[in-house]
Amino acid sequence: MKRVLLTFMVIVAGLAMTAPDASAQSGNRNGRTDSGQSKMDAWQKDMAEFRARSDERRHIQELTDSIASVQAFAAVKNQDFVLEAQTVQFRNGSTVFVNDMTNFISVKGNRAVVQISPSDFAAGPNGVGGVTVDGRISGQEYRVGKKGLATYSFSVTGIGINAQIEIYLTPGTNQASATIYPNFNANTVWVQGNIVPYENSRVIEGSSL
Repeated sequence: MKRVLLTFMVIVAGLAMTAPDASAQSGNRNGRTDSGQSKMDAWQKDMAEFRARSDERRHIQELTDSIASVQAFAAVKNQDFVLEAQTVQFRNGSTVFVNDMTNFISVKGNRAVVQISPSDFAAGPNGVGGVTVDGRISGQEYRVGKKGLATYSFSVTGIGINAQIEIYLTPGTNQASATIYPNFNANTVWVQGNIVPYENSRVIEGSSL
């Protein structure tokens, strides 16, 4: 009987030594919880800073667009602007992305220049990849719709051009599109880009016809 009791005590002692410490387990759990909470707090802080930076960038962009819009509308009303084209669409429906330094419609006083240079490889008649025509403008009309969309239309007549041009300005930005309607053929051309004051333009004007 004593031997059995002794054996039992030895087993109990061994189990006590190998059993995990409840307080230690609790401490580990608390440690993991604290670590997880710290990571969550850090993530939330990072997200708050990211949103703050995004809001600031958005505010700056909105302010920049607003300033550009005011400048564009004023330049068009003063007949002192350049529409620097980024895309050109031809009558057959094909649309090409173009260099806005060599594709543009400009108006300076009573003179207008239309330059379409879709090629980066061939010099073309104007020496910069396409055709440049200029002439005097007449019949100017500036209209603003109910939603702020402005339209500026005019006729331009010169040695290589006789066309009606309509320019559409998007409110709140300097983005614009234009349609060029030749008077003696159906080769209508559409362009899209940004309007900038004439003095701020970076365009390169080629040789006119």
